[in-house]
Amino acid sequence: MKHRCPICKAPTDSEINADFPFCSERCRDRDLGNWASEKYVVSEPVFDMSELETDRDSGSEKALDEDEDFEGFRKPDDTIH
Repeated sequence: MKHRCPICKAPTDSEINADFPFCSERCRDRDLGNWASEKYVVSEPVFDMSELETDRDSGSEKALDEDEDFEGFRKPDDTIH
């Protein structure tokens, strides 16, 4: 995939550059520094807080033992001695 480096705007290619989408390690580090110094911010929340409050109020949260994702796995207290 061809793209332009978000820092210096140099052309970069995902098949050639290990630092893709950046053109170099230097640009990758500058981008990380921009995040660390809060030059970049996430403009909108990832989720809506009112949805979480509605879910909590309606009791739609499942208990951990009821969670289908963990079905078939032992719980920590089910250790074999």
